[in-house]
Amino acid sequence: MKEQENNSSRHTIGASFLQLVQIADTLRGEHGCPWDKEQTYSSVKPLLLEETYEVMAAIDEDDHDHLKEELGDLLFQIIFLSRLSAEEKKFTIAEVIETICAKLIRRHPHVFGEEKVASSQQVLARWEEIKQSEGKNRRNSVLDGVPHQLPSLLRAHRIQEKAARVGFDWPSADQVLDKIREEIKEFEDAFFSQNVQEMEDELGDVLFALVNMARFIKIDPDRALNRSIARFISRFQLIEKKARERGKDMGEMSLQEMDELWEEAKRDKA
Repeated sequence: MKEQENNSSRHTIGASFLQLVQIADTLRGEHGCPWDKEQTYSSVKPLLLEETYEVMAAIDEDDHDHLKEELGDLLFQIIFLSRLSAEEKKFTIAEVIETICAKLIRRHPHVFGEEKVASSQQVLARWEEIKQSEGKNRRNSVLDGVPHQLPSLLRAHRIQEKAARVGFDWPSADQVLDKIREEIKEFEDAFFSQNVQEMEDELGDVLFALVNMARFIKIDPDRALNRSIARFISRFQLIEKKARERGKDMGEMSLQEMDELWEEAKRDKA
């Protein structure tokens, strides 16, 4: 009975996936949608990024109905890009799937082969070793492969993770904290010297060290910053509201008056 259920589930997945592929084919076909037929790799890039962020937002919201919808949107972008490539006779969606299946099997010899691992750290280290040995994809550095287009916080996090996988890492969070203090002191020196280039360099080092701390204490730095942004927006909007209630224009208020309203907003836990 269980095997029949699994077979039925696989059939449903296969049929649904094929339908989505066929929809992409139709949209790009002779009698398809004029807008879809005009799209290129470059024009799809911002859509792909937008859909990725919408998936992330749904995860943060813990909204599974929203996540289901956004994952579908993201999946369609992948199928659509594969359709563009198929039109140029480069590769098909089937080849995309075959490639990722082969890669996952190859990079998990402890699951699909006879290798043994004792921890997730060993898994990550072995993953990097396998990546380094993969023919035309062989890289000169373990840091290769992190896209320059990633948002800076995420890119810093990924670079640090890759370095840590081969043992280049701080022994403890306490030492990372010491590094943050050191970098702040160096930024202060640059600030007082009023050397703009040095200030930029040292500020970058402070941010990089803070990302290191986030990684050590297992906090997503992008999420942490976005939460701070959300708190700032909430408190600032409360200041605007209180100012209006008192018949005042924020542009005409003193900094002290605004600061008092800010502290009031903090007490209200905005």
